[in-house]
Amino acid sequence: MTLKAIIFDLDGVITDTAHLHFQAWRTIAAEIGITLDETFNAELKGIGRMDSLLRILRFAGMEKAFSEKERYALTQAKNALYVRSLAGLNADSLMPGIGGLLSEIRAAGIRTGLASVSLNAPQILHALGITAAFDFCADAARITHSKPHPEIFLAACQGLGVMPEQALGIEDAQAGIEAINAAGMLSVGIGDDLTHAGLKLSSTNELTWQRLSDFWHAKRCPILHQ
Repeated sequence: MTLKAIIFDLDGVITDTAHLHFQAWRTIAAEIGITLDETFNAELKGIGRMDSLLRILRFAGMEKAFSEKERYALTQAKNALYVRSLAGLNADSLMPGIGGLLSEIRAAGIRTGLASVSLNAPQILHALGITAAFDFCADAARITHSKPHPEIFLAACQGLGVMPEQALGIEDAQAGIEAINAAGMLSVGIGDDLTHAGLKLSSTNELTWQRLSDFWHAKRCPILHQ
């Protein structure tokens, strides 16, 4: 089976804006009397905006303290803070090795997609100067279920015109790895604490086209790879 597409998560794989998300959430949480420390940041990794707020409220025992309208207003206030912080992003904000990898993938004739729960993904790609490096971007506006549901990766495959079995996904969050696997794709995990990733790498520095190609052929074409 031929590899036809590689689909990337955004935060923690293409660039790292997780700290910007957390700073915005911490500000909003403080305004409603909730104190968040850095350890809570992991709870929000790879999770959509409303789901993140619900986790914060649950953490503080305040799940029923706000109406649906009030919760929506809180997520909008958080996003406004986050969007303002994106002004500092540029080409130097790419994760190590990602610029070269995207060029290698394009040279190999493989389609590229983005599967991010961030509604700001197009703006982030533009700030990084890599919009043209992606053939299709699936974001939260296109789905109803957050990761670990596979919907966003299935949407990316559909947008790229490939079957999930013909694609490989790259994630740095456990919820994302589970979503990739549930979609029927091969998964690559960036980080030391991920389980069930088909290929585990410590950092994006280890991501190369050759390594991804070897992994694909070992899994999808094991007889030819021997």
